[in-house]
Amino acid sequence: MPEDWEHGGFGLYIHWPFCQAKCPYCDFNSHVVAQIDQNAWAEAYVSEVERIGAETQGRVLRSVFFGGGTPSLMDPDVVAAVLEKVRATWPIANNLEVTLEANPTSVEAGRFAGYRDAGVNRVSMGVQALNDPDLKALGRLHSAADAMVAFDVARNVFDRVSFDLIYARQGQSVAGWEAELQHALSLAVDHLSLYQLTIEDGTAFGDRYAVGKLRGLPDDDTAADMYAVTQDICAEAGFAGYEVSNHAKSGCESIHNKIYWSYGDYAGIGPGAHGRLTLNGVRHATEAPKAPGAWLAQVRQTGQGELPREALDFDAQVSEFLLMGLRMTQGVDIGRFAQLSDGFYTNKINELCDIGVVDTSRNMLRLTSKGRPVLNAVLRSLLGA
Repeated sequence: MPEDWEHGGFGLYIHWPFCQAKCPYCDFNSHVVAQIDQNAWAEAYVSEVERIGAETQGRVLRSVFFGGGTPSLMDPDVVAAVLEKVRATWPIANNLEVTLEANPTSVEAGRFAGYRDAGVNRVSMGVQALNDPDLKALGRLHSAADAMVAFDVARNVFDRVSFDLIYARQGQSVAGWEAELQHALSLAVDHLSLYQLTIEDGTAFGDRYAVGKLRGLPDDDTAADMYAVTQDICAEAGFAGYEVSNHAKSGCESIHNKIYWSYGDYAGIGPGAHGRLTLNGVRHATEAPKAPGAWLAQVRQTGQGELPREALDFDAQVSEFLLMGLRMTQGVDIGRFAQLSDGFYTNKINELCDIGVVDTSRNMLRLTSKGRPVLNAVLRSLLGA
């Protein structure tokens, strides 16, 4: 009988922690530094791939994702060295997806050709807005024109290109977002990630919001209208919403992100990177030290870049399975859920079916159109939070 993680597959996440500037809404582990020893980072990543590979021998690797930070600041030689080690470490899926995140300010045709030659076959671009005032308000270093130039470079080099936009921004109306989204869809290649602006504690936006200085944010009803408009417009354009914030043409969904949402296993390498690894029948949460210098030093001195692992108990696995899986339009397999949860949630699911927020047809537990806007409430109900 296959282990549970095999339902989702196995992927590799590599975190590049450096950016040219820190965006005020960002709570990711990103840092601005004057100089980067690219060779040292290549050696550390290769060492970590080798270490994780020894624990996961024989697994078929389905995806590699270079995230950040701004991975398009990496030298193509670094990416090439990592991917060469990856190919020598695991059996590779025939349709291996290798994604690299890029910001428009760091896109150069020669650099992108270098990534392609190294083995990257998909780029995800952090565009975030299509007009200059909003880009400035979001703390982005690029203009709308810069984004279009970078996007043209990307789609001329790669067959698969995604880009991100943020909505429910300051001063944004439903009509304004609708027009911007129509423009985005006219440009899109095969995938869009469309995120509602969230104000996170510990960010510059969070600090401003706490003292009443982040004005003009849409109210909850307007943000909900923007979400509904997003689903309708994208569906009409052939970019179905396969997850809460992600839309793609059929067959162009992100393999890597579906590993997360399908509760597969993934190795996390790099400062602050998280992972989920099932070893000897036990699923573990892995995490790396956040500070880039500390992580690099630890890898060099000890031969491993992780904090102590945590074995996930029954409740933690069930919570993660639902938190990730219910984000997908297809939902979660009820048979798989029953094995993880020992049937404990049957009554709660029936109650949610009765009020029309979930559906259990075709042996899948999924949110209905009524349930999708209240995902967090559904999760609280299921998990008793």
